[in-house]
Amino acid sequence: MDIFDILNLIGGLCLFLFGMTLMGQALERRAGNGLRTILSKLTTKKMAGFLMGLGVTAIIQSSSATTVMVVGFVNSGIMSLGQSINVIMGANVGTTVTAWILSLGGIESDNIILSLLKPTSFTPVLALIGTAFLMFTKSSTKKDTGTILLGFATLMYGMDTMSASVSGLKDIPAFRELFVAFENPILGMLAGAVLTAVIQSSSASVGILQALTVTGQISYGAAVPIIMGQNIGTCITALLSSFGTNKNAKRAALVHLSFNVIGTIVWLSAFCIIDAVFSPLLFSQAADHAGIAVAHSLFNIACTALLLPMTSLLEKLAFVLVPEGKAPEKVVELDERLFATPAIALEQSRHTTLEMAKLSVETLKESLKAIGSYNPELAAKIRDGEERSDKYEDLLGTYLVHLSTQQLSEENSSEAAMLLRMIGDFERISDHGVNILEAVEEMKEKKLNFTEQALREISVISAAVDEILSLSLNAFLHDDLESATLVEPLEQVIDGLKENLRANHILRMQKGYCTIEAGFVWSDLLADFERTADHCSNIAGCILDMAHKKLDLHEYLREVRNTSSDFKTKYESYARKYSLN
Repeated sequence: MDIFDILNLIGGLCLFLFGMTLMGQALERRAGNGLRTILSKLTTKKMAGFLMGLGVTAIIQSSSATTVMVVGFVNSGIMSLGQSINVIMGANVGTTVTAWILSLGGIESDNIILSLLKPTSFTPVLALIGTAFLMFTKSSTKKDTGTILLGFATLMYGMDTMSASVSGLKDIPAFRELFVAFENPILGMLAGAVLTAVIQSSSASVGILQALTVTGQISYGAAVPIIMGQNIGTCITALLSSFGTNKNAKRAALVHLSFNVIGTIVWLSAFCIIDAVFSPLLFSQAADHAGIAVAHSLFNIACTALLLPMTSLLEKLAFVLVPEGKAPEKVVELDERLFATPAIALEQSRHTTLEMAKLSVETLKESLKAIGSYNPELAAKIRDGEERSDKYEDLLGTYLVHLSTQQLSEENSSEAAMLLRMIGDFERISDHGVNILEAVEEMKEKKLNFTEQALREISVISAAVDEILSLSLNAFLHDDLESATLVEPLEQVIDGLKENLRANHILRMQKGYCTIEAGFVWSDLLADFERTADHCSNIAGCILDMAHKKLDLHEYLREVRNTSSDFKTKYESYARKYSLN
């Protein structure tokens, strides 16, 4: 083995790791919305959680990514610690799929059909198709598909390059002696753990081990302990991701480590006993690509079979390792660890925006109550709601801006932009709630009063504002397009009410029924009602915008108002319902 072989080995390893990362990221983007669907059906049943972890890891080709995702879910409150344990176990089995795919590189046959299964036979075609998709299509979905194909072709080319560059090691005595030393189970396990911890991917380290089998110097006696160590080394990624998280997230990372350490101790002990007592010939035979894949799968399945029935004990162990503190923890609403799977991060953003929406609408509705029945407790609740809405806007705004810099699908990118627009509207609605409260308090402090006619008019427009708030909130909470289409005609009615109420109050002031000071407060209230309706219109418009793929929201609403007979019918219905006569 000369310097050129070493350079080829380095280049092959780089291509292999790059291809695996490229393919994994594209797979995550393509599977993003599917992962959101799976997540919405989370269950506490062991087998369902196990299958979820297995399926997600098989799709995105990385148990490390899955466990980091799980730590983020637990940290954000999406998933309980008990649910996470089942998913982590499934991820350990799902990661074995990669080794089976890589084992295709070891096919050696004169049979043309079997030869066609060897990746070097078809990866050039995949690379050509992937390049065509990337260069000549505009669809983000097709570009992701092209990236997956190119990533797979790159990692298989890197695998083949590594295998070719290390083939000369079989003639070097030092290399042979190295792997003889690794037949000591403890040394082999440590070697596998260290290698995997460094590259932070058990799939990649298994692939490297498969590439080294071409030397014929790696026996099953040396390979199996290395594989066991690789399962421990892969835990480093989840452990690193748990820094700065809440206690349950730390427990989830430690469950992953405990699961692999306990499984390794048990089965490595069994391996050593079998080797000492029976000395099977298999342990001294040279391993190949497929043999490594089989050993990897059997070990992970055996660990799961051993510990899946004991998930409650693992959970108790996690609580022993990370005990509860005296003070309650602050719940983290949003977690940047979820950026590893942008679709899931977006789902968490939407969930948090829903909480903000309910809070903001409730704050405004409470301020409407304050007009007729003010009390200090209600005032404190309204101000608290507005402050919490401000915090939600800061949190969500920062998170969504950072999320928008990730590699999002076209659909997810549009939804992130929609949420950014909507959080501003919801925050302003809560601000108007405080404005209305302050107008009521000014009336109270200055001992100002409205006439009975003015109070009746206020009750009419307040009822209309209450309904438009309910419609816009329902449209957002449930993606209810019917509710969204009702918002715009009602907003037009509220605009008309505002103008009529302002004119009526001017007449009352001219006749001396109301004071000028009361008139200023009246004008402020009407402005807050009208602007609240405007924000509701923006929210409903965003929902319709997403549904109809309209790029110019204002043009779309203008078109609906001017040409839709259905809009005119709904407008007339609301005009009758909120008539001042």
